[in-house]
Amino acid sequence: MADPIRSDREFHFSHRDFEEVRKLIYDHAGIALSDAKEDMVYSRLARRLRATGLKSFGAYLDHLKTGHEEEWEAFVNSLTTNLTDFFRENHHFVLLKDFLRQRHDHPIRLWSSASSTGEEPYSMAMTAVETFGGFDAPVRIVASDLDTNVLKKCQDGVYPIERLAKLGPERQRRFFLRGTGDRAGYARVKPELRAMVDFFQLNLLAPNWPIQGTLDAIFCRNVMIYFDKPTQHRILTRMKPLLKPDGLLFMGHSEALYHAADLFRLRGQTVYEHIEARPQRKPA
Repeated sequence: MADPIRSDREFHFSHRDFEEVRKLIYDHAGIALSDAKEDMVYSRLARRLRATGLKSFGAYLDHLKTGHEEEWEAFVNSLTTNLTDFFRENHHFVLLKDFLRQRHDHPIRLWSSASSTGEEPYSMAMTAVETFGGFDAPVRIVASDLDTNVLKKCQDGVYPIERLAKLGPERQRRFFLRGTGDRAGYARVKPELRAMVDFFQLNLLAPNWPIQGTLDAIFCRNVMIYFDKPTQHRILTRMKPLLKPDGLLFMGHSEALYHAADLFRLRGQTVYEHIEARPQRKPA
């Protein structure tokens, strides 16, 4: 039986098209789209059809599969969701401050593995400045994301003033410069704070991660929800050796690691630490 055609849609989008999109984004980025995402996929990719001038989803998907790198980037960017805020899940930053105080080996290295538009890594940097009393805090932060559009926003460090409301006036004065003239209504991260963070694009399914040495803590919040359990376990298995033995893994409020109990154990509210490997007993 043929797929029904939605008369309210500009382009024909069949169930077969949707399944092909699901396969492509899963194979490329590990993102598992549920059946409930069909309307979202149509809405976001219809913009790409308009932008490319292609007249059907079949033609667009064929275009992708011929290896157009720039369109692959746009395809992935279209299907990723970036919801974030400064000091989101504030209890994590309270714990991070205590954790930083206890570190004696410097520099302290932190990774924001799904940095979105930059609020998370800049919140980590602000926490470091407040912990050590200045922008010369012995903390380096690397921040990555799959979406190149949001990485550009991270690097620019410019936000609407209303995005800073939760920070309070003291943090706003200490860490941001308010725009004037045609930039009124916006604020830019101060250069001293920006200098604490290095941004780079990363697909967590990529065979190589350009991260050298070990890390004191990894923030991997609200990204695992996009992966199925086997993919989550593979990514967490790769993250574990990057963490120092006493390092911490911060997860999102809706992400539990019951399926990775061989790798990490719960230390606090959605904060995990290593499960140290036990030596195997020799048979008697």
